[in-house]
Amino acid sequence: MTFFYTHLLSWSAALLLLDAVLWHFSPFSHRAPRVGVRLVLFLAFTALVINAGVSPLQAPQFTDDRVAQLGATALGILWWLYAARVLTEVIGLALMRRIGHSGRLLQDVIGALVFLVATVAAAGYVLELPVKGLLATSGVVAIVVGLALQSTLADVFSGIVLNTTKPYQVDDFVVIDGVEGKVFDIDWRATHLLTSAGTMAVVPNSVAAKAKIVNLSRPNNMHGVSISIQVPNHIRPRRVLDALDRTLQGSSSLLLTPAPKAVLKEAGETMSEYVASGFIAELGKKSEVRNQLFDLAHRHLEAAGISRHPDGVIEPSTRARALLDEVKIFRSLSSDERDRLAESMVAQQYTAGQVVLDLDEVPDSLFVIATGVVSATVPDGDSQVEAGRMGPSEVMGEQSILADTPSQATFTALTSSIIYRLDKSLTRHCMEHRTEVGQALNKLQAVRQQNSRLALMAKPVAVRKGGFLGWLQKR
Repeated sequence: MTFFYTHLLSWSAALLLLDAVLWHFSPFSHRAPRVGVRLVLFLAFTALVINAGVSPLQAPQFTDDRVAQLGATALGILWWLYAARVLTEVIGLALMRRIGHSGRLLQDVIGALVFLVATVAAAGYVLELPVKGLLATSGVVAIVVGLALQSTLADVFSGIVLNTTKPYQVDDFVVIDGVEGKVFDIDWRATHLLTSAGTMAVVPNSVAAKAKIVNLSRPNNMHGVSISIQVPNHIRPRRVLDALDRTLQGSSSLLLTPAPKAVLKEAGETMSEYVASGFIAELGKKSEVRNQLFDLAHRHLEAAGISRHPDGVIEPSTRARALLDEVKIFRSLSSDERDRLAESMVAQQYTAGQVVLDLDEVPDSLFVIATGVVSATVPDGDSQVEAGRMGPSEVMGEQSILADTPSQATFTALTSSIIYRLDKSLTRHCMEHRTEVGQALNKLQAVRQQNSRLALMAKPVAVRKGGFLGWLQKR
């Protein structure tokens, strides 16, 4: 024990070394235990230096031993820096629990201020320097440096504002000053955006703080998606809007609330612009849904007879023949073979909600959708689960054509629809002469069976109910 008390200053220095080693090679995976260990070591260090006769609030009194005087002075200064480091870690831990990792810039600024105060205190208490003169001199220097770094300081303080108000955070998709991308990082000077082209855009924080910011990631689980379509002016707007309404109903990815809608945006001299818009739950599917809506819009406009020819009109007498050109399973047929099939197709009108093909029904025809939207549902116990939605140029009843097996789904018209019936014997005749037709039907059947399994396996997303405690934790 005598050896321990006579070498307290050495043990204090060893404790500092132990702290550095444990901090860099700590076995703790979480930050809180590491900060706790550092706090315990700091308290032990404080006890050692005080017992060694060193006070952080006054200059050391080892006048007869210059080595001890120098070591005590160094430990006094290190105490203030050590205290600043521990306080910074504790504040950082508290801020991380409150505002998350996006507040890293605010933590750095607070840490810098804490270290500045610790440096001035060490100079005044331990070294007994004239702090008032030092502060006056540093104030003049700060003014000069501040004027020289005016734009940089504007970025720093703008970054603090952005981190505290949080109009966006890391991993959000945003549009800042006309630049769209995913927030990759927010540092002292700028916000880094990863654009869709794979490039890194750097937007100064001062620009971001003044610019119009559009956060595409908020609100959660609701993201807008829209398409713009131009149609010749002489087409009656009601016909176009009806086709676009069927387009929106044909996509099961769109949310029911808020309801999707189609509007006439602008009428020009020769073309009118229409916009169809809705909301989706996952931002990552935005491009996929937009592509789907463009394809559906093309098919429904064409099915309505307003989009294939330069004059914007398709004669009704050619619709059945034009429809066969879009049906994938008949692409291997020659033009003459399609002409003969078109002559045998019989159109039938269905109203919204009417069953086109019921579960376990064995139809005597292949159904080809000309206009409208049809929903396919599969049984799940006592209820029905939607497996998909179908539109113009898609077919139903392929199971009956292949093996006279009953339908495994219920097909219901979601909108008023026109559906052509093609006799089963004619379809089988095509399969006998064109093996590609049978292969396409088998592939279609396999895809639909897989979609049915996926629909049954899909579980609804659990909605977390926020209570008073959850509200307090977010404050």
